[in-house]
Order: sequence, then C-alpha cells, then structure tokens
Amino acid sequence: MIKILTQRLILEPMTPDDWQLMWKLDQDPEVKKYIDGGKLTSKEDIQNKMIPRMNSYSNHEKGWGVWKVLEMSTHTFLGWILVRPMYFFSEKRDDSNLELGWRFHRKFWGKGFATEAAKGMMDHIMREAPVRTFCAIVDKENTASIGVMKKLGMSFIDHRIIPDPLGDFEVAYYEMTELN
Repeated sequence: MIKILTQRLILEPMTPDDWQLMWKLDQDPEVKKYIDGGKLTSKEDIQNKMIPRMNSYSNHEKGWGVWKVLEMSTHTFLGWILVRPMYFFSEKRDDSNLELGWRFHRKFWGKGFATEAAKGMMDHIMREAPVRTFCAIVDKENTASIGVMKKLGMSFIDHRIIPDPLGDFEVAYYEMTELN
C-alpha cells in the first residue's frame, strides 16, 4: 500500500472498506456547510454515490483518489484529501490539471492539517508524474478553505459552473500553474 508521509501526517488511499470513516465525517453539519448547506450524508449515499465516484477516478500510482489523513503518532483519522483530474465527470476532463479537495473533522480545523496534507500530495504527485496545474474549487463564502488555497500558492481565477452528474454547481475556482 502506498503511504505518503509529511511532518505530522500519514496519507493512505481510502478504499470502499473505509466507508464508515467517510460517513462519520459527514455527520457534522458544520463539516458539510459549504458543500450542500449542512445536509448529513446517509450510509446509502456513501455506499451508492461516494464510493463508486471515488473508485471511478482512483489511480493511486498517479496520486489520484481520496486519501485518508492520519495523525502520525496516534493514527487518528483527521479527514481526507481528494485528488482527481479537473472536470473528471464531464467531456472537459483534463488530466494535466489536478483538482485538490479536503474535508476534516471540525476538531482538527485551524491546525494546518489541510495545508500540510495537500502540500504532501502535491509534492508526491510532482515527483511521480508531469502535471501542468493544481486547482481547487470552493464555495465563495468558505474563507477557511480559501485560506488553505492561498497558503498552497493558488490564486483566484474566476467564478464558474462545474458540470457534474449529481448536479452542476457554481464555485470560486483557484489554481496554481507555476509548479517548479
């Protein structure tokens, strides 16, 4: 199994067996506030929507997928990091532009874990495969995630509609193209 280590974290690919970790994380309305207004995710939605979506873009050798973020000394599950080609679920899919996303338990917010995990993934991917751009999408009100994007070196590009089989949504789009 692939493991990526940072100063404080272990990143490992999530598998369908990790569905309960995903479900427990999505039982806090504050965690889901900027995703779908705080709606809790059912176990059925994890099994029937999230797991199949994750499996469709997972390629751990390239760094793509959903990655568990574990605290190194205790192996406590803090949350996850997502990596996939931008516009994966549309005809505009771009394998050279990788979208980063994250979701963490609220008690771990504000401690730099999202930034550290995303940076660890970016560094790993850059060693393994050529990538032109890293990007992230966000609800324009989500100032904490916007802060992570800026710490990663991303800049606001525009507001856009992201096509998705589950429903299109409007987001603020950030990216970083100077990857040296």
